[in-house]
Amino acid sequence: MPQPLFPSYTIGHFINQPANPTEFELMRFETMAEPEVEDLHRHTFYEIIWVDAGRSRQTIDYQEYQLSPESLFFISPGQLHYFEEWEPLRGGSILFTEDFFLLNQQNKDKLFELSFLDNFYANPLLTPNSADFSEMRQTIELLDREHHRPDYVPTIAQSLLHVLLAQIQRCVNAQLDRQTPQRYVIQYKLLKNLLDKHFADNQPVHFYASALHITPHHLNLVCRQVTGQTASDVIRARSILEAKRLLTFTDLTVTEVASRLTFMDPSYFARVFRTETGMSPAGFKQTMSDLYRL
Repeated sequence: MPQPLFPSYTIGHFINQPANPTEFELMRFETMAEPEVEDLHRHTFYEIIWVDAGRSRQTIDYQEYQLSPESLFFISPGQLHYFEEWEPLRGGSILFTEDFFLLNQQNKDKLFELSFLDNFYANPLLTPNSADFSEMRQTIELLDREHHRPDYVPTIAQSLLHVLLAQIQRCVNAQLDRQTPQRYVIQYKLLKNLLDKHFADNQPVHFYASALHITPHHLNLVCRQVTGQTASDVIRARSILEAKRLLTFTDLTVTEVASRLTFMDPSYFARVFRTETGMSPAGFKQTMSDLYRL
């Protein structure tokens, strides 16, 4: 089994208590200690960053985003996050695990219904209007107060977190000017989970459709509704994302990366990679190694 390319951190690492099994934290940038984590890392939890003042850059899986006042930013488990400067910011961060979100919930699909989480196609940066942001900030303040009460009740904090996430989803839906049916979002998230397990197998659309007990035609419909892409596009993008990571953070050759992702023809892999990224694998490796592997 290959070693992980970069570390995965729990919430405890971000409060500099790695052994702490906490499943929920709320921290303000103005008072938080700098976490002892590597700049490049993965989370095992969800994180919502809100910005009251200041600006920052955040990078997730090679995509850079500019955070500005009255914006929110979402990080999901497994995504490659580049830790940027945060000291000039006013705002904070809400960290929670899947188990905390689902605490005492009968409907285990509830988390999957949130389209802005667990989605490598969704824009993780949200800039609501001032009224919506103010409403979300009120909920965050209630959540903060509950979290710091001496008689703190996790189920109350969880309920307030659900309110906040519902407010965010409403805002996301309004900005998209449409609402994707929840059943499609859930099926897409199930596809994403399968992709995270099988991306290296180079499996076709019908493999994933069969695993989800739906037809390839319906899987294409789901992907188009959620991402605007075909199922083949989504599958290929997940494979290319892993290729980017391997090219950046390992010493594997282009041929070895192609083989690890079950592309038996390295020249075909190179053509697919160039189509997706606009760069050759070798050119990408050199550029990213200069940037990330100092």
